[in-house]
Amino acid sequence: MSADTAFTLTGHTTTLAARRWEPESRRYIALLCHGYGEHSGRYHYVATRLIADGAAVYAVDHIGHGLSDGERVLVENFEDVVHDFRLLDLTARREHPDLPVVLIGHSMGGMIAARYTQLHGDELAAVVLSGPVLGTWAVVDTLLAADEIPDAPVDPSTLSRDPEVGRAYVDDPLVWHGPFKRRTLEALKDCLGTITAAGAVDTVPVLWLHGSDDALVPVDGTATGWATFAGRGSSSKQYPGARHEIFNETNRDEVLDDVLDFVHDQLR
Repeated sequence: MSADTAFTLTGHTTTLAARRWEPESRRYIALLCHGYGEHSGRYHYVATRLIADGAAVYAVDHIGHGLSDGERVLVENFEDVVHDFRLLDLTARREHPDLPVVLIGHSMGGMIAARYTQLHGDELAAVVLSGPVLGTWAVVDTLLAADEIPDAPVDPSTLSRDPEVGRAYVDDPLVWHGPFKRRTLEALKDCLGTITAAGAVDTVPVLWLHGSDDALVPVDGTATGWATFAGRGSSSKQYPGARHEIFNETNRDEVLDDVLDFVHDQLR
């Protein structure tokens, strides 16, 4: 596949590590928004499929994640992270003016993408949310109720039915394997409330995709948020037996085929 090119952005308080993948012929821009504790480097296969489809792919490591600066996984306010992501979008548009822009967010990145869509959806051609944190996330409520946040890393078996995905996750030095920060949990809860209060998005078609056996971000919690977020042109699909990282699942090509079919429908 095409190698990625690294660059940096000046975020709201820190320098952020970003990357781009460029196809020879460009039809649209795809912005990737990664999840909690991980980084954009875990999306090489997704980028492979997108650049083969003619997308110029852009991604950024959120503050405190991956190669970006900041205390690990500490997010004080997700509105600031949304602002940081705006810088990525504007960079991509500046480098490829007049190309339509597609936004793809996974997990916590799906939450960030949902909020971004509420603010800037009229500038987007399509939005895909993969296993997004929306509505309620039991993990947040349970941990905030504890006197002390337990040092319990993400169970790698919840990510995919492919054990190699879990092993790579555990061995990745850029993935955070420690406990949640209380302030990050509070910011997550605040952001979920902000998205719910802001209501439905009617400015751009949104596709929600989720694994039916997602134990990390269960479907039911996300469904409560989707009920208030989904507007005209929104659609959803679940994959039986799939776990949290559907882009890394054993049926990942089926999932990405659905993503590309959706994007093509919107770009016609």
